[in-house]
Amino acid sequence: MRYRVRNLTRNTLLADQATVADTFGSRFKGLLGVSEYPMGSGLHIVPCNSIHMFFMKIALDVLFLDPELTVVDALEAFPPWRVSRIYPSARSVLELPVGALRGSQTQPGDRLVFEPT
Repeated sequence: MRYRVRNLTRNTLLADQATVADTFGSRFKGLLGVSEYPMGSGLHIVPCNSIHMFFMKIALDVLFLDPELTVVDALEAFPPWRVSRIYPSARSVLELPVGALRGSQTQPGDRLVFEPT
């Protein structure tokens, strides 16, 4: 299933083709092997409170979300071969193409909504 992800706080669109990784296999694979990630894409990883970018080919914009889908932290252009810190209050992560956060003006404290498409 695909989702549209909107920032309710700023009334902006983050992704219109987001998918969910909520099984061990889908979370483990994530975006490994992806060399292009077009605007409008998104991967919601559930549950998740930290990420690594080992073996990734591209940088990503990353949102750490609490259980109410409020942004705990936002990382712009998080590069390959890095590890994020652990966010104890985060329950999921939304990975987006670089530029999605700046374009939507998303920042910590903003509230998101996921709408099936």
